[in-house]
Amino acid sequence: MRKIRGYPRAGFTLVEIMIVVAIIGLLAAIAVPNFVRARQTSQSTSCLNNLRVIDAAKQEWALEKGQTSSPAQSDLQPYISRTGAFPTCPAKGNYTINFLTNVPFCSLASTNAGSIHTAVLIN
Repeated sequence: MRKIRGYPRAGFTLVEIMIVVAIIGLLAAIAVPNFVRARQTSQSTSCLNNLRVIDAAKQEWALEKGQTSSPAQSDLQPYISRTGAFPTCPAKGNYTINFLTNVPFCSLASTNAGSIHTAVLIN
């Protein structure tokens, strides 16, 4: 900071302000991709856990009811949570329950947007 002749107050020069803006821009360029990657990873993990819960509820329903067919979503709601709310995909996809022998999957797993859902298979 330097004093401007004739004025008792000090101020920042344009160069100093430009350096600060450049540093902030550099920090943002480093931080934003990491934030996006962390968000995608958390969505993928949440989706995978939801699919595991759906598969466990489907298997529990089949054992309790003695069924070998595919359950409806309304049949699984009591087995999923206390409130009966069916899980939703954090990336706005849709879950397909499938038959008892097949694992459920997310609709985003087969699209380009599904790249955030890296592992949707339940083992």
